[in-house]
Amino acid sequence: MGSLGRCLARSLLRGQPGPSRPPGPRCYGSAPAELQEKTLVLVKPDAVQRRLVGNVIQRFERRGFKLVAMKLLQADQGLLDKHYQQLRQKPFYPALLAYMTSGPLVAMVWEGYNVVRSTRAMVGDTNSATAAAGTIRGDFGMHVSRNVVHASDSVETAQREIGFWFQQDELVAWESGDRDYTYGP
Repeated sequence: MGSLGRCLARSLLRGQPGPSRPPGPRCYGSAPAELQEKTLVLVKPDAVQRRLVGNVIQRFERRGFKLVAMKLLQADQGLLDKHYQQLRQKPFYPALLAYMTSGPLVAMVWEGYNVVRSTRAMVGDTNSATAAAGTIRGDFGMHVSRNVVHASDSVETAQREIGFWFQQDELVAWESGDRDYTYGP
């Protein structure tokens, strides 16, 4: 029996009495490459000050995404200059820099199926006033300059941004016990 057949057999055994996992390969071995997609999420200083970090984390966990890196830090200008390089010539950049260095922030890397696109939908519009209710910014944002979180806007941007905030050895590879239930065989 091939690995797909063994995975199907395992899924049929769920809920049956006795061992639910016959020996053999893990069922998610044939999962799409998008399962390994990663994105960067920054919980900005306003959200840390307002003690919203747990609320943000909870939304990602409930969505089924896997946390693979997280740290609380005080960002310096050099790091922010790299991260926001496309905004450095904008007139609001000095205010953005002052805000992002005004207090600690939480940097996180989340992994999962279509995590970049899903995260963008979860965080909502950059302007909190127009962000939909139910999104992080719609529920917690106060103003376009106090919009709670940053989220990478593409897979390529996520890879670049993750490299700014984390060393490769800070990303933890681990198997989530609910992966079979979240993504199936």
